[in-house]
Amino acid sequence: MQSSHVAALKAKHAGLEARLHDEQARPAPDIAMIQQLKKQKLKIKEEIAAH
Repeated sequence: MQSSHVAALKAKHAGLEARLHDEQARPAPDIAMIQQLKKQKLKIKEEIAAH
């Protein structure tokens, strides 16, 4: 059974994925923003894996 913390992390990860997709779809994506979003996603993924 998932804890509410893990569920919240997964929801946050999905939100970051959506923001990343939106940024990459723009005509002139902000590379720094994309890198920041990817780093945040990785931190969350590692935290989920630790649980």
